Amino acid sequence: MKPTPAVLSAYAAVAATVALGLAIAAFVRHPDHEVLKTLDVGRINVREPDGTLRMTLSNRADFPGGYVHGKEYTHAGRSGEAGLIFLDDEGTENGGLIFNGARVNGKVSSAGHLSFDQYDQDQVVTLEQTEDNGDRYAGLTIADRPDAPIDFPRLLALEGQPDGQAQFARMRAAGAFGHKRLFLGKSDGNSELTLKDGEGRPRLQLLVTRDGAASITFLDGNGKPVRSVTP
Repeated sequence: MKPTPAVLSAYAAVAATVALGLAIAAFVRHPDHEVLKTLDVGRINVREPDGTLRMTLSNRADFPGGYVHGKEYTHAGRSGEAGLIFLDDEGTENGGLIFNGARVNGKVSSAGHLSFDQYDQDQVVTLEQTEDNGDRYAGLTIADRPDAPIDFPRLLALEGQPDGQAQFARMRAAGAFGHKRLFLGKSDGNSELTLKDGEGRPRLQLLVTRDGAASITFLDGNGKPVRSVTP
């Protein structure tokens, strides 16, 4: 006997109800655990139960701004990166992993950057590499930062001003952001270890050039070599 339209409709309704029930039952049995083979997303935010943001994984288009105590600020200095941003228990950025790379008009521009920040301050440990039109740099940098919290909203606002970079340069020269104390890596074709004093002045440098010339150099407060040891 051929089923009537009414019977078919009833059958479809029952089948849909059963399927929905099974799906709900599966979710109820495992409300906090889902297994996926592949997940394509633009951005993932990891939050605490109270909603505090702790980590963001993002593509370039959806990359976030700067976070300070739970509030997001526009970060004009971020463009062209993808990666991870780490946030502390209070919702303030305290490090991240970002990267980019492309060949444009035959010229390579590429970078990878992993950093960790002092509380309410900027990065103190940085591992990075950059390549820009044949110039390559890679290394580990350790920095000192001031004890006082950095004024993130003010600095982020400066990024959008015409003279923002000039103001940054003056503040950096005055020591407003602290100083780099150690660099270990390669730069300008040399491998080097440079140790600096509390004012960011190089005082000891171990250097090996590309052609193999090695030296240990002691410098005074003005950056002038006062003694050099070579093989």
